[in-house]
Amino acid sequence: QVQLVESGGGLVQAGGSLRLSCAASGTTSSTNVMGWYRQAPGKQRELVGTISSLHSTNYAASAKGRFTISRDGAKNTIYLQMNSLKPEDTAVYYCYFLNLRPPGLAPYWGQGTQVTVSS
Repeated sequence: QVQLVESGGGLVQAGGSLRLSCAASGTTSSTNVMGWYRQAPGKQRELVGTISSLHSTNYAASAKGRFTISRDGAKNTIYLQMNSLKPEDTAVYYCYFLNLRPPGLAPYWGQGTQVTVSS
């Protein structure tokens, strides 16, 4: 089992910034991928970005240039720095953890943290 604890959501005005954190604990492989997804009301959950245990990152088009994912490997903690926020970034943001060894395991999800961007 892997437990994910997220923090850092809140209300911010358009153009502002927020930083989300997610700490993973439990049975974690040293070879893994962590990341962020988000889900807006009435919409499907969508990828924001991921970062591997080798610090390789991948971003959705909507996040490129505005959002940055980083991680503290020693602590299995990741961060999502969100700049130039837009009202359309309003969503519940979910942390994601996937052990890659052994392959084929199901991912773990955090409880979600609300991000609201006012216009």
